Amino acid sequence: MVAEGQGLVIDPMGQFQIIRLIPMEVGGVDVSFTNSSLLMVIVIAAITLFLTLSMRGRAMVPGRMQSIAELSYEFIANMLKENVGSEGRKYFPFIFSIFMFVLFCNLIGMVPYSFTVTSHIVVTFGLAATVFITVTLVGIFRHGFKFLSLFAPSGVPVFLLVILVPIEIISYFVRPISLSVRLFANMVAGHALLKVFGAFVVGLSWWGGWLPLGFITALTGLEFLVAFLQAYVFAILSCLYLNDAVNLHH
Repeated sequence: MVAEGQGLVIDPMGQFQIIRLIPMEVGGVDVSFTNSSLLMVIVIAAITLFLTLSMRGRAMVPGRMQSIAELSYEFIANMLKENVGSEGRKYFPFIFSIFMFVLFCNLIGMVPYSFTVTSHIVVTFGLAATVFITVTLVGIFRHGFKFLSLFAPSGVPVFLLVILVPIEIISYFVRPISLSVRLFANMVAGHALLKVFGAFVVGLSWWGGWLPLGFITALTGLEFLVAFLQAYVFAILSCLYLNDAVNLHH
């Protein structure tokens, strides 16, 4: 958003621009350290610091930070138990890491002049692909060739399998796409909308800007809710995919 003469040029997508901070190239491949890279390092550091400091005392009567950390642990542990069963315990570190990373990326992206890592499809697809590959390998190592029965629903007549098996295979391989696009699209839409209303606040007169300012306040609260909900949706869908691999449920 820039002022130009008497008018106002709104660029709601400018906030998602990748900026090279430390240009680097290895074997002809651009591996520059960017603003996105920096924010991901900050996210990892913030998660590590939060969990380390919150659990350092391990008080019998937990403080605020320890309570949040324990609630996060119980939240993911219960999610795994309800959706995967007792076998899901061994996958707790994986699902917990995914949830905390997405959540902190979303929340830190709400800080003014920050950068929303999850607004880029390459990041969300990387996370979704990690979940997809991990779940698939779990299913293969756990069940061997029996894992292929996931694509042939039990109790279905043989003549219908000709139609259903390709559909099941396509829906299975579409999972990382739907998982990544859902997170990416929600983050982009919310932040772009905030930018547009912010331009109205600046561009309108002092009395005309109060209405969009009210919208921004409401949208900011909604975006914090969306930040948590999208991390929750990403984690619970990962649990459901893991349940298919572990228990071969149809």
